[in-house]
Amino acid sequence: MSKRILLSSPHMGGTEQKYIQEAFDTNWIAPLGANVDGFENELAEYVGIKAASATSSGTGAIHLALDLLGVKADDVVFCSTLTFIASANPILYLGAKPVFIDSEPTTWNMSPQALATALQEAATDGKLPKAVIVVNLYGQSARMDEIIQLCKQYDVPVIEDAAESLGSLYKGKKSGTFGHFGIYSFNGNKIITTSGGGMLVSDDETLIARSRFLATQARDTAKHYQHSVVGYNYRMSNIVAGIGRGQLEILDERIAQKRAIFERYAAAFKEIDGIDMMPELEGSFSNRWLSTMTLVPEKISLSPYALMDQLDEANIESRPVWKPLHMQPLFVGCKFYPHTADEVVSERLFATGICLPSDSKMSIEEQQHVIKIIKNALK
Repeated sequence: MSKRILLSSPHMGGTEQKYIQEAFDTNWIAPLGANVDGFENELAEYVGIKAASATSSGTGAIHLALDLLGVKADDVVFCSTLTFIASANPILYLGAKPVFIDSEPTTWNMSPQALATALQEAATDGKLPKAVIVVNLYGQSARMDEIIQLCKQYDVPVIEDAAESLGSLYKGKKSGTFGHFGIYSFNGNKIITTSGGGMLVSDDETLIARSRFLATQARDTAKHYQHSVVGYNYRMSNIVAGIGRGQLEILDERIAQKRAIFERYAAAFKEIDGIDMMPELEGSFSNRWLSTMTLVPEKISLSPYALMDQLDEANIESRPVWKPLHMQPLFVGCKFYPHTADEVVSERLFATGICLPSDSKMSIEEQQHVIKIIKNALK
């Protein structure tokens, strides 16, 4: 095919321009306005949480959450290792020290077993983390019951990085609403997009109000410009928020499309011994933002990178599973807790995983073409 088949690209629903035009008509071309307020309220209502604050990025939302939890230089923050680096960079912004927690096989997300070991050791050492950042990978929720229970036992707050899992469910409750804070991302490749942006959510309305203050350079109440604490430039533009309002209207449709894409892959590959699709934990509902699979090396000789090369030659975009953060040069020397003494799940997933084209604009014919290329490559 001459047209490139993309991994996941922006997909407009048609009403975004209405909200953008309203911003132009009212001259609210600023990081304030009716679209920002509307997007915050509408998203909070959708996920079932009391308060939300629209930010310029998901990364900024994590940074604000850590700041609001009082994270300072030399504090410790636990973080999922199998994730994009944006989950952990804000830890460094505050001069704190990340400790990375391995994945477990049934969700690919934070291992409660590894977290229990890490918390127990931290308590013994008298250095409990100031927060735990748990990531919901590719739309799949982590084992939140076990993780929340462990963190409550040690009185450690949880930040739920739901950047990839907006609209997903865990035991009937929306992803991003389990921790003290949740964060979402609206980057260009996410299930809905504002071109760039994020959202910080919480049932603690006081802290969300405080986050808005910090996100607008922490300007004190005064006629002149007065500042008593460090602030940030993290508020979302009213134009961008207009895109978000339109996108939110078609989120459930996008989830249905993403899940249908995953099911077509799963049906096509179920007879191939050596392909394992990303699991969906019983009692959870993944938005299937990206359809992801692993190649079992004992059964399939072709490596994920070799398969990605063949897909690229056919003008098809794919990518590896995230490289674990404990393997990144930036984090050399940071503590890491494996799933078990004998098994490092995140490293295995990185070595064997591949993210397949999951673009909601991809036609069934285009997806069948992707499937054909993969099947031919594995012959």
